[in-house]
Amino acid sequence: MTYTPRFGRLLTAMVTPFNDDNSLDLPRAQELAKRLMAQGNDGLIVNGTTGESPTISRDERCELFEAVIDAVGPDVPLVANVGDNCTEDSVLFAQRVTALRNGRINGVMVVTPYYNKPPQEGIYQHMRAVAEAVDVPVVVYNIPGRSVMNIDPETIIRLADDVPNIRALKQANDDMKQLEEIVAGTPDDFEIFAGDDCLTLPNISRGGVGVISTIGNIAATAMKTMIDAYVAGDFQTAERYDRTLRPLQNALFVTANPILVKRALALLDFPVGGVRLPLINATDEQSAELLQVMDDTFRRLDEL
Repeated sequence: MTYTPRFGRLLTAMVTPFNDDNSLDLPRAQELAKRLMAQGNDGLIVNGTTGESPTISRDERCELFEAVIDAVGPDVPLVANVGDNCTEDSVLFAQRVTALRNGRINGVMVVTPYYNKPPQEGIYQHMRAVAEAVDVPVVVYNIPGRSVMNIDPETIIRLADDVPNIRALKQANDDMKQLEEIVAGTPDDFEIFAGDDCLTLPNISRGGVGVISTIGNIAATAMKTMIDAYVAGDFQTAERYDRTLRPLQNALFVTANPILVKRALALLDFPVGGVRLPLINATDEQSAELLQVMDDTFRRLDEL
C-alpha cells in the first residue's frame, strides 16, 4: 500500500499579499489560499520565507494565519512558520499560533536559527524546546543557504528519534548523500520534503515524500501532475514535467525569493502587491525575462 503523507505531497509556501501601502491584504490572502487549493495543492505553508516572514510582525502573522484558516475551512492541512533565531521567542510564538481558532493549525515549521550560528547541540536543543512546547507535528526547516548552518544528518536523526512530534523535515540542501543518510536513519513515517522545487524528484526517489514549493504559487497543477505520475510509477511523464518546469523554477530565483514569484502572479493577472524592504520589487528587465520564460513554460506544458 502506498504511504499517504499526513500533510500531502505538494505543500506550497504561499506568498503574503500586500496592499499598495505594504500593509497586509488579508482578503487577497484568502483568495490566494483558495486559488492555490483549487489548483492542486495538498496543503499550505503560511508565512514561510516565501511569505516574507522576516519583515512581518508577530501580530500581523497571527492575523494572516487566522485569515487563511477562515478561507480554506477545516480540512486543508495548514502549517504555520513560527521559528526564528531566539529559542524563547520561538517557543512563545509557537504556543500562541497553535492556540489560534481553537487549535486549527495542523503543524508548525521551525527554521534553523540564523545569524547566531549555533553548534549542532544548540540546534538540537532549540528544535526540541519548540516541539515540546506544542502538541502539533513539527517540520524542521534546514536551509543552510539562508541560515548559514546546516543541520547535520546525525542531528536530524536524533530529533526524529527523541522528540515524538518532530515528524517532518524541509531539506533545502542539495547534498543527496546527506538526504540518503537521513532517510536511512529516521523512522518510516518521518516525512522529508524537498526544500527546492528542482529537488522534488531526487527527493522522492530517495525516500522523501514531496516538496514544500515556491513554484506551486503559479504552477501547482503541473507540479501535482509530476509528483502523482512519479509516485504511480510513470517515471517518463514525471521526468517530462520536471524538464519542462525546470527553466521556470530557475527563473523564479534569479533574484531573492519571493520577488519574482510575486511578479509572476501579477503577470498571471492575480496581483498580490510588492515586497517589503529590504527586498525590492522586480526590475523591468527581470519582469520581461520572467514573462518570456513563463510564456514558453506554459506553452510547453499545454503540449504535454
